[in-house]
Amino acid sequence: MSDEARWSASMPEIYDECLGPALFAPFAAHLGQVAASGDPRRVLEIAAGTGIATAELVRNLPDARITATDLNPAMVEWAAERVPEAQWEQGDATRLRFSDGSFDLVVCQFGVMFFPDKPAAFAEAARTLGVGGRLLFCTWDVVEASPFPAAMVAALQTVLPEDPPDFIGRVPHGYHSVDRIERDLRAGGLEVLSLDRVVLRGHAVSAESLTRGFCLGTPLRFALAERGSPAELVPALESEMVALLGDGPLSADLAAYVVVATPML
Repeated sequence: MSDEARWSASMPEIYDECLGPALFAPFAAHLGQVAASGDPRRVLEIAAGTGIATAELVRNLPDARITATDLNPAMVEWAAERVPEAQWEQGDATRLRFSDGSFDLVVCQFGVMFFPDKPAAFAEAARTLGVGGRLLFCTWDVVEASPFPAAMVAALQTVLPEDPPDFIGRVPHGYHSVDRIERDLRAGGLEVLSLDRVVLRGHAVSAESLTRGFCLGTPLRFALAERGSPAELVPALESEMVALLGDGPLSADLAAYVVVATPML
């Protein structure tokens, strides 16, 4: 598992606390509502992370059997305690253990960007979906469209001008081409039912909290460790983030694509 797909044991809590409300909770609520529109009874979530979207699936689909998976054991351990109503297990989205037609709905909140072989993951989702089943996922738009991660990128460029880590723009915000998304879905045996750009509002406790979340709760942590001491870099990045975003509670737009697809006939 590469550093860019790895979360160590201490990271899920920081990720959940600092980035959950700021980045992921708004889209989790949105996905929960979209998921409920089809009244699915057998639901699989892939790359479920700390269970932020899982909790919304449980809330919106009280009669569904929800299975949640993630590649990272640390995430699964954390999330299983956070959302015990779902069945949790470690799993690779490109090699799912489930039989053909096992689910009515496959959901992925901001995980597809991390899949090394996206058509393979889409093909696995298609295989596990029953007749009329749907794949529902979201992926971030360009980083410049969301002020919180855009500020983090700018802070990294200021503090580490000679070698700023490019993880944020290259991975989580690196899968935003509509043409590529549609092409990868077709390669995986899926056709698009809807592909919408959605802008929602995120809320953060502070710029410092956002910085801790990005720097210590995501794989950016490993890139920073290669460039110096996190104990020195994080405070410097916090100062830059405050200068860019301001003090106190923050709110900002978040832009992403929400996609619904179904297996080709």
